[in-house]
Amino acid sequence: QVKLVESGGGLVQPGGSLRLSCAASGFSLDYYAIGWFRQAPGKEREGVSCISSSDGSTYYVDSVKGRFTISRDNAKNTVYLQMNSLKPEDTAVYYCAAPSDWTRSCPFPPQPTDFGSWGQGTQVTVSS
Repeated sequence: QVKLVESGGGLVQPGGSLRLSCAASGFSLDYYAIGWFRQAPGKEREGVSCISSSDGSTYYVDSVKGRFTISRDNAKNTVYLQMNSLKPEDTAVYYCAAPSDWTRSCPFPPQPTDFGSWGQGTQVTVSS
């Protein structure tokens, strides 16, 4: 059974850091692209970052460039999202997902409609 489980969310002050984890079971992450998305209350889900397995290329939405870093540890079957210099506008539920067609390359930009296997999400709240 294919499953993705996010963890690492929480409450952090502006300027702080969090590292989100996306652990996979039922398949090997190193064969597929993995995307991170977020959804704030009243807003559409947006693609935050994506990492390809074909060449390791990465994508970041403009609002997080220079602050967030996506990486993968194939031995742990886990993809991470390191989030630094967090801002209140980063507050959202964060999801990881695998592409619907199980491609090795990220669609640029990653759209939620391109992804079919989702985790349950982890809440990130940035507030003083």
